[in-house]
Amino acid sequence: MAASDGGGARGKAGRAAGEKSGLIRPRQWLALAGLAVAAFVFNTSEFVPIGLLTDIGASFSLAEEGAAVMISVYAWGVMLMSLPLMVLASRVGFRRLMLGLLALFATGQFLCAVAPTFWLLVAARLVVAAAHSVFWAVVMVVAARVVDPRASSAAIGLVATGSSVAQIVGMPLGRAIGLALGWRMTFAAMGVASVATLAYLAVVFPSMGPGKRFRLWQLPGLFRNRSLVTLYVVVVFLAAGQFAAYSYVEPFLLRVAGLPARGVTLALSAFGCAGLLGSVLFSRLYDGNRRVFLAASLLGESVALLLLLPAAASPASMVAALVGWGACQMGYGIAFQAVLIGFVRPEEATVAMATYSGLYNLGIGGGTALGGVAAARLGVASVGVVGGVLVVAGTAVALALLLPRMRGSRAEAGPR
Repeated sequence: MAASDGGGARGKAGRAAGEKSGLIRPRQWLALAGLAVAAFVFNTSEFVPIGLLTDIGASFSLAEEGAAVMISVYAWGVMLMSLPLMVLASRVGFRRLMLGLLALFATGQFLCAVAPTFWLLVAARLVVAAAHSVFWAVVMVVAARVVDPRASSAAIGLVATGSSVAQIVGMPLGRAIGLALGWRMTFAAMGVASVATLAYLAVVFPSMGPGKRFRLWQLPGLFRNRSLVTLYVVVVFLAAGQFAAYSYVEPFLLRVAGLPARGVTLALSAFGCAGLLGSVLFSRLYDGNRRVFLAASLLGESVALLLLLPAAASPASMVAALVGWGACQMGYGIAFQAVLIGFVRPEEATVAMATYSGLYNLGIGGGTALGGVAAARLGVASVGVVGGVLVVAGTAVALALLLPRMRGSRAEAGPR
């Protein structure tokens, strides 16, 4: 009986996703495809240093923990720049904004490729972070506005697919380019890809005016929204736990799991494929039962991280842990952005998302720093446990406080 009921629920969710996809016109598909490609490029850029951490550190005579400073600084740069830049960006139409962000992003990538010292590399990464801080604050909101409101979940899921494909193809490909030609060529390749994406969006993206202009005096109103504040707290814990482990996944796979360099690239590809699986599951299952989907994703990541060290005993169990981790992280990561849009008024969505992005990156920077301390003092084998404990804490807050607040809210019914 349970299996039959589950199949019925999946069937309804699948039909709902198909109906929503049918609401998207061909021209809108082209625009969404461009946003998905942009998400792919941005996400590849964010995470590719993780796959090349050992090589980047070696070129500047730094250990992995020292080279990981660039990850923390990047994340903290995004955190500090998100709101101020979003206030300025709220005056600009979404089409012009997207094209400008891609131009700034490409400039930063080329600067990374030629940076002669580590700290100039960090400075160039901050140029990329400036574009990142606004892009991720607006891209899901823009995706939802490109289409009929009834298709907003499908549009968000499509753009998020570009993000997950970055972990499947982008990060491993960037790592492969870096290993074969040097890490600088990886950044140069991302610069070329971003210029190509800019040219495509210049042709297909529709003219869109800006959202409602945001002023800083409106910010306290967001923090009187208890549901939103609860989501923010959960996100900080989850991002910190995710990146306490993920920032050091390359040395973990090399030294603890004992995988060869090619095996590490394949393992990271498996993690990325799992992210795509999480994106597909979101599109098909999330609208059917949002709170159950979120709970399952959060608990799944908690288990995967806590089992990371035991799973290192064999390649098969290691890949299984990475797949569970990647699918669950992507699932709740997309869902939280849909939840956020449901918690706020339409005119608050972009700044609420900017704040979300900033706090997420606060968690990334803090988690990377904490993971570095754990790796230096306890060994890189400890990063899964450290990350898992933080994710468990975030999951506990979500189950106790966040999911009950979704009941009966627009976050449960979906953005309208």
